Amino acid sequence: MALRIDYTNMMGDVIDGGIARADWDAAPAMFTKAHGGFGKRRDAGELGFLALPTDEALHRQSADYAKRMRGKFDDVVILGIGGSALGPIALRSALLAPDWNALDAKERGGQPRLHVLDNVDPHTIAALLERLSLERALFVVISKSGGTAETMAQYLVVLERLKQAKLALADHLVFVTDPKKGALRTIANREGIPALDIPEMVGGRYSVLTPVGILPAALVGIDTAQLLAGARDIAERCDGDKLAKNPAGVFATLQYLADTKLGRHIHVLMPYSDPLRNVADWFVQLWSESLGKHRQKGDKGVGPTPLAALGATDQHSKVQLFMEGPGDKTVSFIAVREGGVDVPIPKLHSDVKELGYLGGHQLGELLSIEQRATAGALARRGRPNLTIHIDKVDAWHLGAIFMLLEIATIYAGELYGVNPLDQPGVELGKQFTYAMLGRADAEQARQEWNLLPKPDDRYAV
Repeated sequence: MALRIDYTNMMGDVIDGGIARADWDAAPAMFTKAHGGFGKRRDAGELGFLALPTDEALHRQSADYAKRMRGKFDDVVILGIGGSALGPIALRSALLAPDWNALDAKERGGQPRLHVLDNVDPHTIAALLERLSLERALFVVISKSGGTAETMAQYLVVLERLKQAKLALADHLVFVTDPKKGALRTIANREGIPALDIPEMVGGRYSVLTPVGILPAALVGIDTAQLLAGARDIAERCDGDKLAKNPAGVFATLQYLADTKLGRHIHVLMPYSDPLRNVADWFVQLWSESLGKHRQKGDKGVGPTPLAALGATDQHSKVQLFMEGPGDKTVSFIAVREGGVDVPIPKLHSDVKELGYLGGHQLGELLSIEQRATAGALARRGRPNLTIHIDKVDAWHLGAIFMLLEIATIYAGELYGVNPLDQPGVELGKQFTYAMLGRADAEQARQEWNLLPKPDDRYAV
C-alpha cells in the first residue's frame, strides 16, 4: 500500500511556466516556519482530526452501533450538508458498487442502501421519502452545532413522518453531533435517541474520519479500520519538518507558490477514476472554505479557487480550457495503478485505422495512458501539474487521501497567514436566513437585512 506524489511537471527547470528553481530552493525554510505554526495548533489541541486514526473509543462508537443495527434496515439516509454530506458521498462513490442502491439485498450482501440528502430541495426529499419503507429505514442526522438550518429542516420533516407512522424514534434516528452541547444533544438526552460524537476540536470539513463518515461507512459494511489505518500512515509521514519528505507539505507549498508567484490561482483536482470523482468535490469545500479568507479587516482577501474535474471525461470539456485558456491553473491528478477490475478491448474493425489500434488493449490501460498523456500535454504547453499516485481505490488509500489533503490544508493556511479552521464568510448569509425565517435571536441580522437595497425594476428584464 502506498501513496506517492510526482511533482516533476510543477518545476520551472522542467517545464516553461513552472516554479522557479530559486523559489523552490527557498521553500524548505518557508515550510519549516509553516510547520512550526502547524505544531503550535496541534499542541494547542486545535487539530483534532489528527488524533482520529488512533481514537479507538470513538471508532468503537460507530462500529458497535453498526453491529447492533445489522440486518434491521434496508435504507440508511444521511441528513446533512457541507462537510456532513460531502465525506459520506465520497465514501459511498469510492467504496461501494456504482449501482449499489439499485442492487437487491442479496447482491448487496445484506447491507442497506445508502442515501445522502445534502440539500433542502423539496423535489428530492419528497421523492425519497415517498419511496422508502419507513419501518425499514434509519435516518442519520449530522450537525455538530445542532442548529444547521438545512439539516434541522430535513430532520423536522422526517420526525413528523416517523411520528405519523407511530414508529419509535430511538429505533429509526441516530444523531452525530457535539459530545456535550447543541440542540441535537439536548434532544437526544431528552428523547433517548442514540447520539455519536463529533469531537469538540474537529470542524465539519475535517470530520470525515469521525462518525460523520465512519458511521455511514460501518452501516454499509465498509472496512472502517482500514480507512483509519491509511489515514494514520499518512499522518505519520506528514509530521516532519523536512519538506522533501513530507507529502502534504509538498502539496501545500507547491500550490501556494504557484498561486502567489505564478498567478495560478485556480487549483484543479482531477482523479482519473470514477469512484474518486466525489473526492474532488470534497476537496473543493476543504480548500475553499479553509483558505479563502481576509488576513486582516479591509484587505482584498487571499486564497486559491479549487475546481473539481474527472478524467477522462473532462478531457472533452474542461481540458481545452486548461490547455489554452488563461495560465491561471494548476492541475493535480489522482492516478490509480490497479483498477481492481478491467475490460479487454476486442480486436474488431482492425482494418479501420481509427479503431484497429485499440484492439488488444484494456480499458484500464487506456485510462492510465490518457492520464499520462494529459499530464504530458499540459507540461508541454507550460501548464504546471502533479500526480498523486495510489495503488488502488480501497479503504486504506481513501483514508490516506483524506488525511493528506486535510494536513496540506493546514500547512497552506500557515503559508497564506490565515486561520484554516474557521469560516466567517458564511456566517452573514446564515444570519440573514435566520432573520427572514423569524428566528428569535436574529434581530440584529434582521435590522441589517432591512437596510439592504430593494429590487429595482430599472435593473430587471
